[in-house]
Amino acid sequence: MAVNRTERLYALVEELRAVSPRPRSARWLADRFGVSTRTIERDLSALQQSGVPLYAEPGRSGGYAVDKDHTLPPLTITPAEAAALGVALHALSGTPFAADARSALHKVFAVMPQRDRQAARELAARVRLAAHPALPSALPHTLRVALSNRRLLHLRHGDARGEVTESTVEPLGLLGGDHWYLIGWCRLRDAVRDFRIDRIQEARALEETAEPRPVDLSELDTSGRDFVSLDELYGFA
Repeated sequence: MAVNRTERLYALVEELRAVSPRPRSARWLADRFGVSTRTIERDLSALQQSGVPLYAEPGRSGGYAVDKDHTLPPLTITPAEAAALGVALHALSGTPFAADARSALHKVFAVMPQRDRQAARELAARVRLAAHPALPSALPHTLRVALSNRRLLHLRHGDARGEVTESTVEPLGLLGGDHWYLIGWCRLRDAVRDFRIDRIQEARALEETAEPRPVDLSELDTSGRDFVSLDELYGFA
């Protein structure tokens, strides 16, 4: 059963989903797909790096298994919808969610039926977007993880005049627009403050976690604009 790599990656996930939680050995999968064991191991490593929840089972009867509860079955998503997701997620470059957006799109694309994936690929090849010359800062990932886990942050940040301040911050939320801001309780000022992300020079997560603070993010006025929460926009439930 010789297939191209993209089809094989998709078929690997579906094979492991079908037998989950039982594992398949790399040798069994190599025979199944007509490739070498080394090729299968490279494929499995690529899937793990793209966010597929694969794990190894040790022992003679072990192998590789996938967490069925954290993978998606084939999706009834159209090629145009897949391309639209790619266009929308491209706008997240340089934001706190850039890496997560890319991982999510790869997961969606990997579980689309093969014919729809090919159509989506052909449509995407006819869409051109402005490339971002600079790689996004590594800071947003640190901020996003700290926000998710309520970890205190030690920030070194500048203001509009270039003056640099260091402070310990309890992360409360993010505001996105023309610029992205971290909203946090500043222990130096003993008040809620906003920190423009592109002016943060250093961000280090501390071991201490903070208790939730009853702050209404909708009342914050960072740029004179109205903000709406992500769950309101897209119906997160």
